[in-house]
Amino acid sequence: MANSEFSELFKSCMPLFIALGDEVRLSIIEVLASTDSFQTNVRGMNVNEITDQTNLSRPAISHHLKILKEAGLVSARQEGTANYYFLTFGESTRKLCTLGQYLQNFMDPVQLIYGDSGNR
Repeated sequence: MANSEFSELFKSCMPLFIALGDEVRLSIIEVLASTDSFQTNVRGMNVNEITDQTNLSRPAISHHLKILKEAGLVSARQEGTANYYFLTFGESTRKLCTLGQYLQNFMDPVQLIYGDSGNR
């Protein structure tokens, strides 16, 4: 993989890093992952259900769900006037795995541990 390809891959993962770098969004992911609906493939929770599980306001939940959707970690389906949110890890997981494989295969293991500082 050329440096430009790595740079593009890294940039494409940035929304994931941003989405996963917030405790509130991680708690939303945890709620979506721990529900019976996730485990039985009756997919989704509406904003009210997520609000009840997280004790956050509806506007806050909506804001964080938007970021999670933009990162490809959450999708929604509409049922009547309600949107039901569910986890979608496929593409985002593939990107992160590709980035991890690049780092594992093409970077010096000592550099990954210690960085370029030379403190070896």
